[in-house]
Amino acid sequence: MTIRPDLLDVLARRALTEDSARPDAVEKLHARGGTTAREHIARIVDPGSFVEYGRFVTAAQEARRSMDELLDRTVADGIVGGVATIDGRPCAVLSYDYLVMAGTQGMRGHRKTDRLIEVIGRLRLPTVFVASGGGGRPGDTDLPLVSALDVTTFAEWAALSGRVPRIAVVDDNCFAGNAVIAGCADLIVATPRASLGMGGPAMISGGGLGDVAAADIGPLDVMIENGVVDVAVDDSEDAAEMACHLLGYFLGRSETWSAADQSVLRDLVPEHERTTFDVVPVVETLCDEESVTVLRPGFAPELCTALGRIEGRTVGILANDSRYTAGAITSDGSDKAARFLQLCDAYGFPVISLVDTPGIMVGPDAERTGLVRHASRLLVAAARIQVPFIGVILRRAYGLGAQAMLAGSTHSPLMTIAWPGATMGAMGPEGAVRLSMRAELEAITDDDEREERVRQLTEMLRANSTGLDAARYFEIDDVIDPAETRSLIAHLVEAADAGGGISGSGGAVDTW
Repeated sequence: MTIRPDLLDVLARRALTEDSARPDAVEKLHARGGTTAREHIARIVDPGSFVEYGRFVTAAQEARRSMDELLDRTVADGIVGGVATIDGRPCAVLSYDYLVMAGTQGMRGHRKTDRLIEVIGRLRLPTVFVASGGGGRPGDTDLPLVSALDVTTFAEWAALSGRVPRIAVVDDNCFAGNAVIAGCADLIVATPRASLGMGGPAMISGGGLGDVAAADIGPLDVMIENGVVDVAVDDSEDAAEMACHLLGYFLGRSETWSAADQSVLRDLVPEHERTTFDVVPVVETLCDEESVTVLRPGFAPELCTALGRIEGRTVGILANDSRYTAGAITSDGSDKAARFLQLCDAYGFPVISLVDTPGIMVGPDAERTGLVRHASRLLVAAARIQVPFIGVILRRAYGLGAQAMLAGSTHSPLMTIAWPGATMGAMGPEGAVRLSMRAELEAITDDDEREERVRQLTEMLRANSTGLDAARYFEIDDVIDPAETRSLIAHLVEAADAGGGISGSGGAVDTW
C-alpha cells in the first residue's frame, strides 16, 4: 500500500514530537529522577484514550533558532495536553514538559493552554494538570509584545474554580506561572522532588535577594507544614495514581464498596476527656474501606479534613484531633476547615463533622494570629453551605468551638447526634467551675483542698452535662450507639438526595 507524501510528512513530523525522538534529553532527565510530560500523561489516562491538542506547535523563536532546532528542542512549546478518559470517564490532562526549556511557559504554549481551558470549561471536564516548570519564558521573539500581561491563561484557569474539579501534580521545580497553575487547583499532589515558589532562583537573584538553590525555595517538607500541598507521595508513579484517586471522588458514586465492622467504633474514643486519641481510625471505620484520603495532614493537624465514601458516595469529613492543641480550634485550623467546606459545597459532597473540641483556642498568642477573623471564617463558611451537614459529637462539645464545628448551632446540621459519654457545655466544665465558683474557691486557703474541690465540682457538672441531658432538653437530636452512625448517615444522605436533591453549588473555592 502506497502512502501519499503529504501523509508521510505528517507522520514524520509527528514522530519528532515523541520522547523517542529525544533519547539523550530523556536519558538525562531520567538520570536525575525526572519524568517526561508524555510519561506523566501515560500513567494518568486510560491506554489509547488520549486525544492531543497542538502537538505540532513550536516556540515563537524563529528569529533566533533554525527550524530543525525548533522541532528538536521546543516540541509542543513545552506543554502537552488534551482530552482522554480516566477509569473510563472523560477528563482532560495537561503536563508541562521539563525537556523543553525546563517546562517554562511560552507564548504559543499559553495559547494552547487557553484553548484547552476553554474546552475544559465548555465540556466541564475534570482535569489533571502536571504543573512542574520554571515559570514564564522571556526568550520568545516572534510575537510583538511588551509585558505579556494580557495573557489570559491564569484568569481562565482560576475562573474554573468550583465549576470543574482540578488536580495539580508537582514532581519537580514549580515556580512563578507554573506555581500559580498549581495554586489555583482544587488539590495539589507533590513528590519529594518538588519545590514550589512564586519565584525561581533567577528571579530571586535578579531581585537582589541572593543566590538560592531551586531545591531550597519551597521544598516538600515546608509545603506540607504550611498547607500548600494537600497530599504528599513518594514518586511520580504514586503521584499519577493519587491524582486519579483524588479525581475519582469528583466523578460520581462508586458501585462497589465494603465496610468495616462498625462495632469497633464503640471502643475507639477514650472515656476520659483528657486522654488523647487518633481520630483517623474513626474516620476510616465510618467510611467505605480503602476510601479515605486525609488532606493537608501536616498543616493545622488539630483539625482533620478528609475525603472518603459512604456506600459509594463521596463525603467530606471534618474532625477534631485531640492530639494537637487538645483539639482546640486555631486560626490555621479554621482556614483549613473553611476552605474544605467550600470544596465540599462546590462539588456536592455531604459533610460529616466529628466533634471533640474544648472550644476555640484562647490567649494572647492565639489572638496575635488574627483568631477573631479566622475563627469567624469557619462559622461563615459552614453557614453558607447547601450540601447535607451532619454533626456527630464524639466526646467533648464545648463553647463556640463546638458551635463552629456544627455550622453555628446544634440545630444547624441536618441532624446532630452524640455518642455515649459525650459532654456538652458553654465552656469546658473545669473552666466553668473556676469561673462561676471563684468566690467559694478563693475562700479555701489550702491549695490541695481547693483543687480537690474543683475536681469534685467539675465531676458534678460533667455528670449533668451529658449528651443524654442535652437530648432530654432537645438541644441535640439523638444519642446513639456508635455502631449505628454509618447507617444513620447513609439514610440521611439518601433522604437528602431524593429526586436529585444534592448538587454542588459551583461556588468558587478559596485557594487557601
